[in-house]
Amino acid sequence: MFQRFSNSWQLVKASWAVLQADKQLLLFPLISGITMILITIVFLIPVGAIFGLIGLSTGSKSGSEIIGYAILFLFYLVGYTISIFFNVALVASAMIRLDGGNPTFGEGLRIARSKFGIIFQYALISATVGLVLRVIEERLGFLGRMISWLGGFAWNIATFLVIPVLAAKDVSPIEAIKESTGLLKKTWGEQIAADAGMGFVFFLLTMLVIFVGTFLTFVVGAASNSAALTFFFIGLTLISLIGLGVIAGALGGIYRAALYRFAETGVPPDNFDIEVIRHAFKDKNKRKNG
Repeated sequence: MFQRFSNSWQLVKASWAVLQADKQLLLFPLISGITMILITIVFLIPVGAIFGLIGLSTGSKSGSEIIGYAILFLFYLVGYTISIFFNVALVASAMIRLDGGNPTFGEGLRIARSKFGIIFQYALISATVGLVLRVIEERLGFLGRMISWLGGFAWNIATFLVIPVLAAKDVSPIEAIKESTGLLKKTWGEQIAADAGMGFVFFLLTMLVIFVGTFLTFVVGAASNSAALTFFFIGLTLISLIGLGVIAGALGGIYRAALYRFAETGVPPDNFDIEVIRHAFKDKNKRKNG
């Protein structure tokens, strides 16, 4: 357990070193997150109200379900398009930085805009997969939840390096998925060791922020009998959680860019220890021999 935590922490520190050299990389997940919040408010709330009215007026459960799934698919499509667009911009900028360049925020956006057609196609595929998994989960109960979880896990593995491929090359989404799967299988095996990833570190940090925020809000704030202080602690906790999410998104993009460079060349970028990168994945040959 301690070795896994050590590897995860080394990954965070290596990616953090790159982020310190180019703090504007934080803008990509920040703008993406803000845009998604706005889309959720502008899109889902009015559409949800319309959907409710349609259900009441028609009285048809099957008809309302079809409309609901169509609305959900559109939301997935818009959400994936936004997320993939800014992730491509982030990873493209990170690659330039890892290659010794000095990328600008506008340059990352320009690269993503030049690939918007491909990004939209990949978002269409991702939205379709997401909707299918959602339908399976809702229709098959516990079995459906298991199938959905396993399907989502397999999809995440297969597409782990799709964003770097799209950022670096002019290929179709299907070709990008094939290359992503091939690179992972060739270099580290088929299964990502999620328990050694950066997500574990940020999970601990998130829990720490929630614990401290809860303590300050309900203990210190309540003891002071000051509503202003209580709301201040609540706001500070929310801002801290958002900040962690933005940093995690930026570091994740940097790390995937580094993994892609290593998968292609066999040489880790500066600031990345080759053993640390290898320990982020389970080596299939070692598993078989072990």
